[in-house]
Amino acid sequence: MKTITLGKTGIVTPQNAFGALPVQRVNLETAVHLLRKAYDNGMIFFDTARAYSDSEIKLGEAFCGMRDKIFIASKTAATTPEAFEKDLATTLKNLQTDHVDIYQFHCVKQCYRPGDGTGMYEAMLKAKEEGKIRHIGITAHKIGIAEEIVESGLYETLQFPFSYLASDRDIRLVEACKEADMGFIAMKGLSGGLLTNSEACMAFMSQYEVLPIWGIQRDSELDEWLSFFHRDVVMTDELRTFIENDRKELLGDFCRGCGYCAPCTVGIEINNCARMSQLIRRSPSAGFLSPEWQQRMLKIEECVDCGLCKTRCPYELDIPVLLRKNLADYKEIVAGNVAI
Repeated sequence: MKTITLGKTGIVTPQNAFGALPVQRVNLETAVHLLRKAYDNGMIFFDTARAYSDSEIKLGEAFCGMRDKIFIASKTAATTPEAFEKDLATTLKNLQTDHVDIYQFHCVKQCYRPGDGTGMYEAMLKAKEEGKIRHIGITAHKIGIAEEIVESGLYETLQFPFSYLASDRDIRLVEACKEADMGFIAMKGLSGGLLTNSEACMAFMSQYEVLPIWGIQRDSELDEWLSFFHRDVVMTDELRTFIENDRKELLGDFCRGCGYCAPCTVGIEINNCARMSQLIRRSPSAGFLSPEWQQRMLKIEECVDCGLCKTRCPYELDIPVLLRKNLADYKEIVAGNVAI
């Protein structure tokens, strides 16, 4: 297993980390089991966020009394210093610790800087001076903002979507981070669940100085990532061909399922409905063809084009158009006119 250093943080970790967003969907016993199993088999870096409901609490239960054996990164979506301090206090309480290794501004709309009038970067500096956080990080979804963040030189880590669907511009961003001695944490390495070949995903990541955080909520998922501690994965011609074919099928406007567009004013489950064409072809399809799912998809017909989802989408997708394309395709599949 390749080991990487997260830039100037000096954090050294296997290139195989645990994204703890999904553990909010399982009960405490299951979450603790998964987190401890991950640690027992080689994972030492765990990423969570204040926004992930009880994910932090579950990490706190799993790793109470062994804080010095792992690295924890968390995030705040606060936009005022007061909310920042409240979030950080809650995070420390939830994690049952006195410090977070990396504290990140979450899904930012701007690059916070000293003296910009928000007080946000100053809040980070204060928390670091007080020893509540060790390193200052930031997460972004928009490439332009991410590039500005790297150029600023203010942050020790950047978390950004990165998978084998990455554009040349995304890859240049990774290279810019390396040149700036800035750690790169790769989120959405499975593109919201659309990529299903874990070996191809790991082989792609191994080519770069990035730390992938795999979203995990089941033993079977965890076992796949843990298997790479026992065998090196390198890019082969076979995997390269597989990736090229996947890129041809998926590149373009597609929903990553992040859910930042929610809630929909008429109750459409956007994060799944807007990518149904891919999901139904890349996962067992029976569940997606159930009467329940047919009703969920038909909700798209109630879209009133309010545009709120478009303003919230970090990828600037035309969501109403994407929804209707997916519904048209879905109806063809249900009618048996299109094979899947």
